[in-house]
Amino acid sequence: MIGCALERGSLIVVFDQGGRTLFSKAKGSGTNDGLLGFTGSTVTVRFSSIIYTYGENGQTMFAKAA
Repeated sequence: MIGCALERGSLIVVFDQGGRTLFSKAKGSGTNDGLLGFTGSTVTVRFSSIIYTYGENGQTMFAKAA
């Protein structure tokens, strides 16, 4: 289960409830790029003109034009 997602430099890092890193993804360099939000099972990120939703293991669940 996802416990927390944070932006760290050029990465978005996702942790479980115990503080262990589950996965990380590139943040992108655009002004609107970055972490949009997270739940216990998903993380939503904007990268350029695409919004991605990732599952607990970092797999892409959805990708949609912003």
